[in-house]
Amino acid sequence: MKSYDALYSQLAAMGQERWAEQLQGTLPEKLAPESTAKMGGWLRAMSSLPEIRPSRVELRENVTIGNSDDLGEVKSEELIALLQAFHPWRKGPYNLFGIDIDTEWRSDWKWERLLPHIQPLAGRRVLDVGCGNGYHGWRMRGNGAEFVLGIEPFLLSVQQFQVMQRYLSDPQHHVIPIGIEEVPPNLACFDSVFSMGVLYHRRSPLDHLFELKGCLRPGGELILETLIVEGDQEHIFMPPGRYAKMRNVWFIPSSAAVTLWLKRCGFTDIACVDTNRTSRQEQRSTGWMRFESLADFLDPDDAAKTIEGHPAPLRAIFTARKL
Repeated sequence: MKSYDALYSQLAAMGQERWAEQLQGTLPEKLAPESTAKMGGWLRAMSSLPEIRPSRVELRENVTIGNSDDLGEVKSEELIALLQAFHPWRKGPYNLFGIDIDTEWRSDWKWERLLPHIQPLAGRRVLDVGCGNGYHGWRMRGNGAEFVLGIEPFLLSVQQFQVMQRYLSDPQHHVIPIGIEEVPPNLACFDSVFSMGVLYHRRSPLDHLFELKGCLRPGGELILETLIVEGDQEHIFMPPGRYAKMRNVWFIPSSAAVTLWLKRCGFTDIACVDTNRTSRQEQRSTGWMRFESLADFLDPDDAAKTIEGHPAPLRAIFTARKL
């Protein structure tokens, strides 16, 4: 199993010795070979990845690691086959030694929408909640974040992060397999906390906002991205069943309702900085994510509706500050 000693030391330096001790007890169990039936295959693929030193790394404008010349005697097709062992790749895109990992989501588009509106990341300690495979964390590091901790309960995403770490070896960026409910309350140690694509999956969205607030230091910034619906502050949509074929969507609020929720939870300087109707170009099936995607989730005769007849996905980004 990957060593998290650097993470434990960094958390201790942030005054989080107890959390570091807790993680030392839980992470080995979560990442054990028997933790899931697929872990053995992932670990074999990981151990088979070739040792290659990237000649260049770009994280600010995109995530590019090395180029095709760095492969040397390694065949591109062999590396692609190993990377495909971690299918499906949902967040990205990545370019790894000239191989374009064309992920389901153009996560770079979301990043470009939010970056002009957030506090500069240079020198900041960042928590990325529900971070997936850590794509946005790499962009945070590229924009100067001092330390990025991503939390993500899905083990495949954690393994995809480790694929990139094999070649980046960044001691200031970590992704660990836990959910926000496993983070100790009231840490008050992060300068920025991101929660993107999580709120509508929570059965108690206000509790989620309080959990995020507890992770922030006084004056720290929350960056919240979520599905919304149109309407006033009293308008909140609860799907009676699935939403865009997702089973675990609980509450989709209006932008005004999110603003009210944030205010009631004690945030200040609240702003909705972007709204965006998700397009088939931003979320789609690819050779790196061969399952159904947005085109299959929408009404084939009316793109303004989901397959169930609900309003099609509309997303908003909010910023807010903890007093």
